[in-house]
Amino acid sequence: MLRLFTALTLPDDVTDTLKRRQSGLPGARWRPLEALHVTLGFYGEMDERRADDLASELSRIGGGPFEITLKGVGAFGDNHRSHTLWAGVETPNDPLSVLSGRCKKAAERAGVVMATREYRPHVTLAYLKPQTNPDRIGAWMAGHNLLHSPPIRIDRFGLYSSVLTDDGSHYELEREYLL
Repeated sequence: MLRLFTALTLPDDVTDTLKRRQSGLPGARWRPLEALHVTLGFYGEMDERRADDLASELSRIGGGPFEITLKGVGAFGDNHRSHTLWAGVETPNDPLSVLSGRCKKAAERAGVVMATREYRPHVTLAYLKPQTNPDRIGAWMAGHNLLHSPPIRIDRFGLYSSVLTDDGSHYELEREYLL
């Protein structure tokens, strides 16, 4: 079984900038440089045959290059507990939303059922331990919320596999698609 998702990779200068922000918060499990990306669609686990069907459908996605800009930071969570720190992607960004929608449609054509949730483009910076102090989380976000990258040219996206380990998820590029 393969655990798959599509994502945009970020250039080294952008990941280096993000890496410099990954400190100063006890309880944060910072993501390594190679794991910093913008997810387009998460497909979950599937067998190799379904994965091949998905890869084939993704290859039909057209379009052209576009730009994104990272802007601000925040946290995802529930019940007054944050579990994920992220860097945001400036929205609205119609070409990014269209690409994400096309990835979802490709999955549907391949028979992959995806969770229905609003698309919120971001780069996951850290996962937070449950005991992470909320005041410290707020202070970290206030100290980094002026994040604003230069425009990032997007001319491709990738299909990645994800392997869960004790050290977190490790990603491998399976296929790359030019826009």
